[in-house]
Amino acid sequence: MLFDAMRPSSKPGSATTARSTRRRAAPKGPPPPRRGKPSAGKDESRARVRLDVDERRAQLVELGLAEFGTRTYEEVSIDLIAQAAGISKGLLYHYFPTKRAYYVACVREAAARLLARMDVPPEVPPLERLQVGLDRYLEYVRGHGGAFATLMRSGAFADRELAAVVDETRATLLGRLTSGMADIFPAPGMLSSPLLPIALQGWVGLAEATSIAWVEACVASEKAPASAPAPRAADVRDLLAQALIALVHNALR
Repeated sequence: MLFDAMRPSSKPGSATTARSTRRRAAPKGPPPPRRGKPSAGKDESRARVRLDVDERRAQLVELGLAEFGTRTYEEVSIDLIAQAAGISKGLLYHYFPTKRAYYVACVREAAARLLARMDVPPEVPPLERLQVGLDRYLEYVRGHGGAFATLMRSGAFADRELAAVVDETRATLLGRLTSGMADIFPAPGMLSSPLLPIALQGWVGLAEATSIAWVEACVASEKAPASAPAPRAADVRDLLAQALIALVHNALR
């Protein structure tokens, strides 16, 4: 509907029609064939419109990721995002009916990208999978430090829908990092300890707080090279991996 409204007018008597008529003027000949069913070209045009819609939505999410990653939710201006996209504010709200819906879409995309990055092949041994997963996690956090820290400290989790997205992402990440742990503790029933899920949830909080503190230390070190250097990513990875293994061991006593 919106794309139709943006097309030039073709009503009889309009300037567009007059110009088109002059361009089509030609010697008399056989009458043009009657219009029948829509041609394949029109079907292709509609397909291109659907593709354009998807591309526009992806463009808006990309802009939103950048904005929400550097500003608080309240500071982000929908007007400026629409201006950067070259569209009207009304058209942006055609894709995302509210600012909150727009933010949720951006959070979902950020979570999907993180999960895709941490998709370690199942044949990788458990301990190596943990290390590779943590390396990729820290690499993502370092590259998107502003967005990560803003999300974790924005109070957004008071929103049930956002909290559900984050909780689902946490559970998926934890499942991937600990996949195959039963091979390390092969005794029957060892992973059924009621303390284990509590220990794993506590480790998730530790990993998030540690990664945020590490990113802030990296930024501070870059701004003031003479200050104490930030820890290496490998050292942070080993710290988190050892903490997870220690927690699991203690939970299974």
